Amino acid sequence: MFQESSIRKVGVAIGGMIIIALAAYTYYTIKQSQYMFGGPVTISVVGKGEVFATPDIATFSFSVVAKEDEAVTAQNKVSETSDTILAYLEENGVEEKDVKTEYYNLTPRYEYPETVCTQWGCPPRSGEPKLIGYEVMQNISVKIRDTSKAGEIISAVGSRGALNVSGLSFTIDDEEILVAEAREKAINDAQEKGRVLAKSLNAHIVRMTGYWEEQGGYPMQYGIGGGVNMMKAEDSSEMMVRPAALPSGENKISAQVNISYEIK
Repeated sequence: MFQESSIRKVGVAIGGMIIIALAAYTYYTIKQSQYMFGGPVTISVVGKGEVFATPDIATFSFSVVAKEDEAVTAQNKVSETSDTILAYLEENGVEEKDVKTEYYNLTPRYEYPETVCTQWGCPPRSGEPKLIGYEVMQNISVKIRDTSKAGEIISAVGSRGALNVSGLSFTIDDEEILVAEAREKAINDAQEKGRVLAKSLNAHIVRMTGYWEEQGGYPMQYGIGGGVNMMKAEDSSEMMVRPAALPSGENKISAQVNISYEIK
């Protein structure tokens, strides 16, 4: 009798401990749930905007190079060619502020002793290199505000001694206005998406909690083509430069924004 009473008391104690443990675990789980989901609910949307515009600026670059025995002679030759090209640009409406020297290099030229290679390889060069002259290179960038004359000017610059005529691109002089317009469209797009999403969730927007704008929305060019065409004269064997056809097309300026909202 006494033994049965002791067993019953032990069982009651164990049951009580189990109940207490379950109650503690339930309380802890509820507190964790409150901590995890007690903050404001937010949504995030992405807005995009695009603006198309016709380019009003054409830019390109060219080089003038001279190789001579003396450094002064090479410099004078480059200066002479550059002056001729710059005078032509000025005569054709290119302003002085739109012509810029990107770099100017004077480099000595050396001749190295020849080596005779055999089936076992080439021996190392022996002897000192010999100075044989100098090379001068001037690289100039040009901005043309009358894009319809871009092909004519590029062809004429090449015929006046310019080398490496390259990097032609059509851009917009004041892109900030178009960037702002594209950004405004992107914001409007994001706001509309936020309203639609909140309505789908049967909620309403309380306030904006975050904004981030993607950088690097550089303009993309469409419809650009053409090149410097060489045309043979009908009555001679000389080659003539025909002004290149350079359609500028239009540029696309894009913007993308990310906006987050608190909803309730």
